[in-house]
Amino acid sequence: MREIHLQTPLSAKDIKKLSIGDTVFLSGKLFTARDQAHKKMIELKKKAKKIPFSPKEMVLYHAGPVARKEKNKWAIVSAGPTTSARMESFEKEFLSLFGVKMIIGKGGMGRETLKALKKAGAVYVHFTGGAGALAAKSIKKVENVYFLEELGIPEAVWILRIEKFGPLIVTMDAKGNSFYEKKEKVATKAQRHKEKQQK
Repeated sequence: MREIHLQTPLSAKDIKKLSIGDTVFLSGKLFTARDQAHKKMIELKKKAKKIPFSPKEMVLYHAGPVARKEKNKWAIVSAGPTTSARMESFEKEFLSLFGVKMIIGKGGMGRETLKALKKAGAVYVHFTGGAGALAAKSIKKVENVYFLEELGIPEAVWILRIEKFGPLIVTMDAKGNSFYEKKEKVATKAQRHKEKQQK
């Protein structure tokens, strides 16, 4: 297991060296997007309308942060990850359209996303659920927020400046390997072995 520190924008070289089990600490910029933001961004792209920021220069974070305004500036109070399965139906197309190289979330994603990650040269990294306050400590600045009036605080796209955000565990890499599939195979094998012994 390796500890790797990365800075956005991520390069193809950065992603290529990552394998499942690696621990990543990330600095630079990320943007939050849950299912409604995914849907909104995909719709805009399909209509050839301009996205007001550059997703490929940042990392995608499946999160609906808790934010408050202080002296006309936004501050993030908590930013724990959202269960990534909610975005499964969007992610293949999202990766293709926006060129994102890293997705942060929790719980993993499905086989379609795994294939899309390999095709896009991207990775999925896991951040611990229930650690929203820890995540907020690594957020140094709210750079901008989009679709706030339309989608509301949790579903809006937040552009966040981060420093040593993590620990993030690589669980789906750009080579087509999935920590979740490996664990599932081990569990299935153990169950079959148990059933044979009981016969």
